[in-house]
Amino acid sequence: MRLTEFWDRMNTHFGAAYAESWARDYVIAELGGRTVEQALADGVGAKQVWRAVCQTVDVDTRLR
Repeated sequence: MRLTEFWDRMNTHFGAAYAESWARDYVIAELGGRTVEQALADGVGAKQVWRAVCQTVDVDTRLR
């Protein structure tokens, strides 16, 4: 998954304004206690981060 697709999915699920805030502030256990932004900056792949987001919140099946 490319980063642009990841952010498209985040924006579709959370809304453009909230997606950035959520990615910056919400700590996800599946990402080693990091936020989305921290995990991506640490080199975790977008697909792995997206899977962690899907495990954490109820994402519509069409976006999974």
